[in-house]
Amino acid sequence: MTEATSNQSNNGNVFVLNHPLILDKLTRIRNKKTEKKDFQENLTEIVSLMAYEVFKDVPLADVTIETPIAQMQGKTLAKKIVLCPILRAGLGMVHGLEHLIPNAIISHIGMYRDEATLEPQEYFFKYPNVSNHEDTLVYILDPMLATGGSTLAAIKKLKSIGVKNIVFIGIVGVQEGINKIHKEHKDVKIYLASLDEKLNEHGFIIPGLGDAGDRIFGTK
Repeated sequence: MTEATSNQSNNGNVFVLNHPLILDKLTRIRNKKTEKKDFQENLTEIVSLMAYEVFKDVPLADVTIETPIAQMQGKTLAKKIVLCPILRAGLGMVHGLEHLIPNAIISHIGMYRDEATLEPQEYFFKYPNVSNHEDTLVYILDPMLATGGSTLAAIKKLKSIGVKNIVFIGIVGVQEGINKIHKEHKDVKIYLASLDEKLNEHGFIIPGLGDAGDRIFGTK
C-alpha cells in the first residue's frame, strides 16, 4: 500500500489519502479525549478533504452560461450523484460531501453487526427511483471498514437493484475488510484516510477510533 493521495494498491482500486491536513484531523478523532462536537466537526472536515481526490475523475458536461461580461462554455457534473450512508455511523459523513455537492441524492442503508456472529443484518433500505443506472454514481459512506461484512452486504443490495457504479468512502479500514470486498467486487473503488493494523478478537479495528456511531451521536 502506498502513501500518497494519488497512489493505489496493487489492484488499483484502493486509495489511502494521507494528506497532512487529513492526518492531523484523523489524530484528533482517534483521541479518546475528543468530545462529540469536535469529533463531528473533524470528521466532516476529513470527508470534505477526501472529496477532492474521490471526485477528481467524475465526468463533466459542457454548459453554456452568461457571466456579467460575456457568454461562455462552462462545466457541470455529468452524472447523478447518490450518497448512500450505512446507518447509523455513515450519517456523520454526509454533510462533508453534501455541502460540496448540494444536488446529491441521499439514499440510506440500515445495517447493524450481530456482535455474536459479526455478520451484518439489514433493517432499512431507501433508494431513489433511478431510470438510468449507467448515469448514476453511488458512494457508500461508512467511517469503519472492519470485517467488511456490512459494506459487502450494501454492495450486494445496490447491485441487486441494478446499480452499476459504486465507490466506498471510509475513514479507517483494515486489509481484511478490503480483501473481503474485492474478493467478490474488484470493480468497487475504496477510499480511506488510514489503513490500520488489524482487527482484535471482537472485530474492532486496531488502533481505530472507537465506535464511530457512538462518538458521532454521543450515545456512549
